[in-house]
Amino acid sequence: MARRALSEQDRAAWAGFARGITRLPGRAAPEPLPDPPGQEARVPEAGRLSSALRPPSRPGAGGLAVGVRPGGLDGGTWNRLRSGRLAPARTLDLHGRTAQMAFHALHAFLVAAHADRVRCVEIITGRGSGEAGGVIRRELPHWLDLPTLRPLVLAAHHPHPANPGAVRLLLRRRR
Repeated sequence: MARRALSEQDRAAWAGFARGITRLPGRAAPEPLPDPPGQEARVPEAGRLSSALRPPSRPGAGGLAVGVRPGGLDGGTWNRLRSGRLAPARTLDLHGRTAQMAFHALHAFLVAAHADRVRCVEIITGRGSGEAGGVIRRELPHWLDLPTLRPLVLAAHHPHPANPGAVRLLLRRRR
């Protein structure tokens, strides 16, 4: 794979980083790698990140997004989940738990519900404080996208638009 030439922005970033390094005795300051011969430095367009630096639009390969209808789910079931007419058979309240305790409780809860052939569950994360919400609320979509939980969950939606502190999950049917 051919390396791209360093831009002036890249060189400035490296120089700023290198200034903060404590050098070992007898060692020279680190220098940026030279540009490959015959290549000019490219400056990326303003406001655009290279594909390597851009975060994925959806977490994970299959990406579970709360409130987005997944492929393979019929419209009737999605509408019942979205409108709140699909009642949860079980509820897990994660209030007052640390993120680690909440993750382990969520994992055990979903595995048990899937084993019992439960179709719909509700996870209460709470709204959290501040503008960004709580840690558990922010982390829940990432946890649901992990390889151990993603095969269990088909869809996720907030039961009511005014309540972002709860998520209803439609679990996959057990075969």
